[in-house]
Order: sequence, then C-alpha cells, then structure tokens
Amino acid sequence: MEVILREDVDKLGRRGDVVKVAEGYGRNFLLPRGLAMAVSEANKAMIAKERKAHELRTAKEKAEFQAVAERIGTLRFIAPRKVGEHDVLYGSVTAGDIADFLKAKGVEIDKRKVHLDEPIKKLGEHEVSVKLHPEVSANLRVLVTKEG
Repeated sequence: MEVILREDVDKLGRRGDVVKVAEGYGRNFLLPRGLAMAVSEANKAMIAKERKAHELRTAKEKAEFQAVAERIGTLRFIAPRKVGEHDVLYGSVTAGDIADFLKAKGVEIDKRKVHLDEPIKKLGEHEVSVKLHPEVSANLRVLVTKEG
C-alpha cells in the first residue's frame, strides 16, 4: 500500500513523502490517526500546499528559537551545593534545576529539553546542551560550587 505522510513519522519518513507500507499498518495505524492519506493527484496537490505552509512556519519558529539559543549561550548557572569529604556532593544538579534557573531568567522550557546523560555530581564547570528545536540547540555553562 502506498500512502502520503501528513506528519513526520519516526523510522518511516517526513511530511509529504510517498512511502510504501504494509496494508495493515497503513489501514489500522496511519490512516485512522491522520498521519497519512491515500495516494491521489488531489491529495498530492493538497500535501504540497500544506508542506509549503509548514516550511514557512518552521523557518519562523527556527529563527525565534535561534534568538533564544543565543540568549541562553550568554547565561551562566552557578549552582552552590553542599559537599562532604573529598569534595563529594550531597545530591546533584538535575535537568529540573537547570530548567528552573532558565525559567527565572525568562526562558520558559521543559526540563525534558535539557540533555544530561546523568545528573551532575562533581564540582567545577560543565557544559549542558538544551535542545530547543529539531535544528536548534544551545549550550549553557553550569558552575557547581561549594555552598557557604
């Protein structure tokens, strides 16, 4: 079965692509959820029109997020934490802490957009990536210091 994708579908294709899928996958998953539509000339024309509007909207969003990324790049988060013997932290600096810091600075983001492989548990300066848009990410400097 051939279908035209109306949305980006992971491991299948991007919006507007004509893809060949299994009959059941198309009929039972893609079509009912509005992720795809049957291939026809009218549908191809409609998808082309939607794709242009989507690209314009995406370009505008990307420019807005680029400005936010530049603002985040100028910030530095100083996180004082209690430490024990041998400079071992009690607790850690998490994605939630970073999201709260950015919110206080006027940048409203979800903590899931902060990419930490694991919470920061060492003193010193760390570079943290914040993914704002599929094509835009920013780096935030985080300095973990001794409290008091």
